[in-house]
Amino acid sequence: MGRRTLPRFLSENPTITRVREFSRTVADHAADVLHPLIVVSRGLRSLAASGRRTWAQTPKERRGPTVVLVGSCVFIVALVPYGPVLAVIGLMAAAAWAGRRNAPRPAAEVGEADTGRLQALYEALVPYFAAPGDPAPLYAHGGSWSAAFEGHAFDDQGRLTALRLRYPAYFTDGDAESRARIEQLLHLKAGRGREYRFDWDEAGNRLALHALPALETDVFAQRFVTAPGEAVLGFTDASDVQRTLPVAAGDETRDTPPVVWRTGQRSTEPHLLALGQPSSGTSTLLRSIALQALHHGDVVVVDGSGAGEYGFLRGRDGVLAVESSLPGALATLEWAAHETERRLLTANHARQQGRPTPEDIRRPLWVVVDRPTVLSHLARGEGRRDPQELLQVPLRHGRVGNVTVAVAEQLDGYEQLTEPVRTHTRARLVLGAVTPEQVCTALGAPPHTTPARDVPPGRGYARLGSGPVHRVQVPHTPNPYDEETTDAQRDAVLALLPETAPAPGGEEDAWSYPAAPAPAPAPVAASTAVSASAYAAAPDPDPDSTEGGVGAAWATAVPVTGGAEPTWAGTDPMWLSVESTQAGPALAWAGAELAEAGESRPGHGPAGPDTGDRTDPRAPGTDPKPLQAT
Repeated sequence: MGRRTLPRFLSENPTITRVREFSRTVADHAADVLHPLIVVSRGLRSLAASGRRTWAQTPKERRGPTVVLVGSCVFIVALVPYGPVLAVIGLMAAAAWAGRRNAPRPAAEVGEADTGRLQALYEALVPYFAAPGDPAPLYAHGGSWSAAFEGHAFDDQGRLTALRLRYPAYFTDGDAESRARIEQLLHLKAGRGREYRFDWDEAGNRLALHALPALETDVFAQRFVTAPGEAVLGFTDASDVQRTLPVAAGDETRDTPPVVWRTGQRSTEPHLLALGQPSSGTSTLLRSIALQALHHGDVVVVDGSGAGEYGFLRGRDGVLAVESSLPGALATLEWAAHETERRLLTANHARQQGRPTPEDIRRPLWVVVDRPTVLSHLARGEGRRDPQELLQVPLRHGRVGNVTVAVAEQLDGYEQLTEPVRTHTRARLVLGAVTPEQVCTALGAPPHTTPARDVPPGRGYARLGSGPVHRVQVPHTPNPYDEETTDAQRDAVLALLPETAPAPGGEEDAWSYPAAPAPAPAPVAASTAVSASAYAAAPDPDPDSTEGGVGAAWATAVPVTGGAEPTWAGTDPMWLSVESTQAGPALAWAGAELAEAGESRPGHGPAGPDTGDRTDPRAPGTDPKPLQAT
């Protein structure tokens, strides 16, 4: 807006003209004389604002010690000879430094080759940003790029690394398809083979493009500096998060921005779902989560793929079960569902009585499930219950009971996941070479970056709840028993494992031969005999039923210890009433002792059609079910 001209009688009056010139001269000289004072006052205001921000960001419990520390420093300075004078001089110097204003740097000259690239990019954007009825078009054929491009940068190879442009207000920047066309065009013109990030400023009609460096892939499994209930999913760009973690990469230690997943009762994303292509790193992610969870909680692993990727966890302290078969997976997930219910009831009972929550309820339980759709397919073929149905209780109510579920599945099996699994897993990851449409389907929002040309294992996108979509690189956590794992990687993973859990009952095996007859265990109500006639009259229970109440156990035949050596009395399943048990899902196999070895139903015996291998007394038999603790 131009300056308005004075009226004619004021502009032509010589006296008024001389007074105006004298006032301008006095103002210029006063500004020159008072310039140091202006700079110092500006710096004092800047330091005061910085101090107020620091005080506001300081936690309340740390403000008292901070005041004491500052007061002690002031007292010491007052006692030092010439201390106050030196303190005032230092304060004025700091204020002068903070109040300075750097002169604007002259714009770098653009070379002829760079000018040609910018002009070609400008001409390519004309069909998308130009309108026939615009009286003053910002983009027009034959126009100049200098008015549309506010900033740009090139690397040493002459490739475009940053660009900030303006676009007309009538461009439909709220339409996803319109924005996708512009992003695709800029990706092609800026150069393939790199990832670009696009930041749209709808309020100011600005678009910023930045070429992103590749995420580091040299971070392996290690102990991360996190609080209980936090898990590091991977590492991302420094501009996306405000937190860094010290990580060891090779022979150096550097600060890397992580993607931290917070679980527990106060979490808004208590459960996780990871999707990806084959060999994209979903199993690596679950192994990394399991190793981090073992430091503060218990872990249950169900491997639907059956490849033995989690066998190194078996027998470790804190690992309750590692199952890969369908019967074991059903038993383990059913135990997890009942454990969730028990935690809810115990916590509610403790709150009603005004007592603190028991320690076993506060200890987190992590349920890690890999490829559940494979188990669902097997269950449908055998007429069993879908394992995903057993995840419904931990998914719906696990947050209150400190139960966290982490599921990994391939992208082609996403539609086979049940509704509770897709609804309650608000922390999402998608790994591998995926398209923007697949990322939008898996995460619920499109990525802000272009797809990468080379995708290493563990590379993908992450989104926590309704937050932004982040690039992520999962820390490399291989199977230590894999032949392709190097010695350094194997040692890094094994160093994170806890000690081996002691065997139940000590080192002596209760099933070893020969063995002295052991007394009947106290929890079993009928420890000596179960009437075969009463059992024959009872109907066969449903193998997939959970009836019988808390304390019921699905049982098969066990050895009768009346002779010199144990003999198998029968193999028909039946229900036993168990008063209590402390066994976890890995030990939840029970057997019913039949008193008379000869009393068995026709067609059912040690070699019956529905029995397991009885050569080993520890074989669980037919359709084992977990013992339910009371």
